Amino acid sequence: MTHPPKSSAAPPGSGMPTMPAVPPQQGRPAPPTPPGPAEVPEPVSARRTAFAEGVDRLRVAATTEPGRLRIIGALLALLVVAFGAVTAWQMTDRASAADDVLNSSQPLSSDAADIYRSLADANTAAASGYLAGPQEKPGMRQTYEDDIRTAAGKLVTAAANSEAGSDSAKTIAQLNKLLPQYKGLVETARANNRQGYPVGGAYLRAANEMMQGQLLPKAEDLYQRENQRLNSDYADAKSFPWAATGLGLLALGGLAWAQRRNYQRTNRVLNHGLVTASAASVVVLLWAVVGHTVARAGLNDSYDHGVLSLNVLHDARIASLTARSDENLNLIRRGADTTKNAKGDTVDLYSAGYDEQIDVLADKLTKADDLADDSAGKTPVQDANGYMKAWKDRHGVAQSMNDKGDYQKARDKVIGVGKDPTSVCFDNVDKALKTALDHEQAEFHQAASGGRDALTGLPYGAAVLAVLGAAGAVVGIGRRLSEYR
Repeated sequence: MTHPPKSSAAPPGSGMPTMPAVPPQQGRPAPPTPPGPAEVPEPVSARRTAFAEGVDRLRVAATTEPGRLRIIGALLALLVVAFGAVTAWQMTDRASAADDVLNSSQPLSSDAADIYRSLADANTAAASGYLAGPQEKPGMRQTYEDDIRTAAGKLVTAAANSEAGSDSAKTIAQLNKLLPQYKGLVETARANNRQGYPVGGAYLRAANEMMQGQLLPKAEDLYQRENQRLNSDYADAKSFPWAATGLGLLALGGLAWAQRRNYQRTNRVLNHGLVTASAASVVVLLWAVVGHTVARAGLNDSYDHGVLSLNVLHDARIASLTARSDENLNLIRRGADTTKNAKGDTVDLYSAGYDEQIDVLADKLTKADDLADDSAGKTPVQDANGYMKAWKDRHGVAQSMNDKGDYQKARDKVIGVGKDPTSVCFDNVDKALKTALDHEQAEFHQAASGGRDALTGLPYGAAVLAVLGAAGAVVGIGRRLSEYR
């Protein structure tokens, strides 16, 4: 029987005995781990703005040819669109100002002149009717009524076209308030005169003082304001479009540079898109410059041969009416009102007024003859000048009669009862001036219409061509970009 050998070694295959676990012993705590170097947090980079990131992208893109082409295309399109937009805006302003000259400010200026003329004519007719007394003709009375209605109607039109609260609106309101008061004084003077009461002359004098001291100065102020408005519209319409022209030249320069660059890199003479953009820009630029030049020439012609002549003729007609009124009042007042002349002598107020106004009339007729540019304009002015000279001669005869004490003959000479009366000369002067005014008004309308029509369609055409040019620039650059794909 075999027995295993006695040995202290562990039998094969047996492992080392497991050491019993030592329970944790309560004792002194382990010393703390010494602190290491302090950990520094990584710095947080500041957040960049979208603009800065965009600049970086553009900088990176500019280092490649496709990127450069995209930038060039965007800039060219933006430049062409800006050129078209500015051109459309400036041409719209000038076309609007030219239309205002034709249909707003000049007609209103003419209406203001008509208000002044109608008031002055009404005052003259009132004095003539009073002087005639029972011999007053129905036509003379009708002239007075027509002038009052014309002035009232023109005031309504002016009020409708003036800005609320403006100085013109205030002046119109004052004229509307004074006109009925003036008419009441005239009617009172007329009623007393028909009954033979001398007090009628005092009422007529009060009416004349209201007309000369309040109504006519306010009407002249309104006329001057409307003339200033007309001049402002002329200045706006004739102002050269420098901004549009400068942008147009800049756009053409940019397009030319882009095509030259394209030729240097590809040896291709033409890029169809860039050529289209250049052609559209050239058309817009030439259209704007030539159209505005033609419009400016037409507006200048309308001012030089229309507005200037109209202003002088209006002044001549007003001087004629004032002279006629003074002629009548000289006989009505019978020397009751005096003044000092340049020599210091005492003279009749209205006689001196007639002499002054007839000299103004002669001066204005000379200027109107110089401004008239055709026979149709010169003939009525020359006729008025001839009638004015005959009027002066006949007035001298009537004044001589009055100075000698022959009041009745002087009165008949003035109101049209006697032979060769001054009233006929005055009527002929007024008719000739009206004919000249109608002719110059037609001249103005024709020239101003031509100037305004030269700008017709330009704003819309500039906008459309600018869009076409921008599209052409984008397409042209896009063709080059396609070669890199």
